[in-house]
Amino acid sequence: MRHEKVTLVLELARRLAASAEGMSTEEMAEELGVCRRTAERMRDAIAHVFPQMEVLQEGVSKRFRIPRGLDGFFQSPTIDELVELSRAIDTLRDGGHRNRAATLEGLDHKVKSALKAEHRRRISPDVEALSRAELTGIRAGPQPVEDPRLLTGIRQALMGMYQVRFSYLGGSNPGSVRTLVPYGLFFERMNYLVGAEIGSDQPRNWRLDRIQNFEVLEATGAAPDTFSIADYTARSFGVFHDRVEQVKLRFTGDAAAEAKRWRFHPGQVVTAQGDGSLLVEFETGGMLELAWHLFTWRTEVEILSPAGLREIMVAELNSALARHSSSIPTEAVADLVQS
Repeated sequence: MRHEKVTLVLELARRLAASAEGMSTEEMAEELGVCRRTAERMRDAIAHVFPQMEVLQEGVSKRFRIPRGLDGFFQSPTIDELVELSRAIDTLRDGGHRNRAATLEGLDHKVKSALKAEHRRRISPDVEALSRAELTGIRAGPQPVEDPRLLTGIRQALMGMYQVRFSYLGGSNPGSVRTLVPYGLFFERMNYLVGAEIGSDQPRNWRLDRIQNFEVLEATGAAPDTFSIADYTARSFGVFHDRVEQVKLRFTGDAAAEAKRWRFHPGQVVTAQGDGSLLVEFETGGMLELAWHLFTWRTEVEILSPAGLREIMVAELNSALARHSSSIPTEAVADLVQS
């Protein structure tokens, strides 16, 4: 069997051992990018090596899993995996997410301590060398404030499906006590609790650094079964939620090739035009944050719709111009605008 096939078989074995509900043959083929017949052969080969593999009957179909996990020989992490874990820890810490970095650091220690001493000594120099030589860039922006006790409390409420209460220092009535049903956590440049106040079914974002006197209540409450944190966040370009609108942008010049590699929105549709320009379309809210971002594309982006986004862009540009142009001669301002 070729090296690539051996790697795929081992990867499938790991996935079967990690899945509590098991995998169907179709799922094996899809996740590994092979045809059904190849997936069947790989599954049968694994069954010979791991006779404990179980077959779960689910209606007319079957699911397969390896209970009680795999031996350490098959589960030893690779150098690349350890380096990526180390990089993720550094990225979280440099971005201000110190509590989440500490959680991953604990996992890193557990993984390394589980390795056999000989294997650990052999790979440690390579892991350390690559970790020092690679760096993930950090964007400029606010540093999120993380309270480990607050995160633990929110996660307790989410798992137990309990309501929560806290004093909120933001909003129209700073310091007021809020009682709500938590829906989820949203980690961005600032960290947010997503939840709906009692009596409302509309979730909102609550900044964690503005939450005080947090407590988990005995009253039950959970997000609707139809709620998805991924779908919720996709409704806005940033974190501010307003009316969802159809956005249509045209990128020209060098920006067309650059925009083709960008992910503006999970549901975006990108269409190359005959004149070399690029159309990007998606539905979202948060027009103000979108306008702020589009300014970085300068004159090589044209807002085709909605009209309100164009108006926000013009208003923001005029506001910035009024703020900064007073100390610059009128002729210089005119020259800059024309350029």
